[in-house]
Amino acid sequence: MLQISNLNVYYGKSIALRDVTLDVGEKEVVSLLGANGAGKSTTLRTISGLLTPRSGEITFLGEKINGFPPHKIVKKGISHCPEGRRIFPEMDVYENLVMMGAYLRSDKKEVMGSLESVYVLFPKLKERSRQRGGTLSGGEQQMLAIGRALMSKPKLLLLDEPSLGLAPSAVQDLARRIREINASGVTVLLVEQNARMALGISDRAYVLEVGKIALSGKAKDLIQVDQVRKAYLGM
Repeated sequence: MLQISNLNVYYGKSIALRDVTLDVGEKEVVSLLGANGAGKSTTLRTISGLLTPRSGEITFLGEKINGFPPHKIVKKGISHCPEGRRIFPEMDVYENLVMMGAYLRSDKKEVMGSLESVYVLFPKLKERSRQRGGTLSGGEQQMLAIGRALMSKPKLLLLDEPSLGLAPSAVQDLARRIREINASGVTVLLVEQNARMALGISDRAYVLEVGKIALSGKAKDLIQVDQVRKAYLGM
């Protein structure tokens, strides 16, 4: 579904990604692991058109998309749930989902069906549909951010640090929700520092170190790699 080849991204004169190559197959969950500053969020921001690569190629469903503006990439079927949630705090839950999440959709009659699907996935959002986003708990705001991303009916969902700041019980619930999203047919590229959670729900994973892919493989195999166990699993 997604292929990235020899991607190089700079911030000014500083290189952030160096010859990054990875792929995501249809209906997979693929994790991108790494420490702070490794280039994980930069990778997602480049896929979604927020950053322009210096060189390399991003192909989605056989079409080269690097250079496309973000709204066109959303229309192609890629939705980005950013780090820090970035909800609209003065808007209520319904407005965040329908007015913002489905903003680019032309099939307005089907938007309410998507809304009900989000409410089934996250029942608390339905209970709080008229509550302002800024008054929700951290876990509820993360539900809202993911729900908003799903409202565009993505084929590929980019999740950036969704477990950040969540209590352990909320992280477990989040992992279950990501599995449900994937089971519904949505492919997921997951950026996470919580390697234990990420590897537990992923088919495959990549490890970024200082802007380069250092390791890749099946998630169940990477859990056994000493470098991963020591650096990311505390083992």
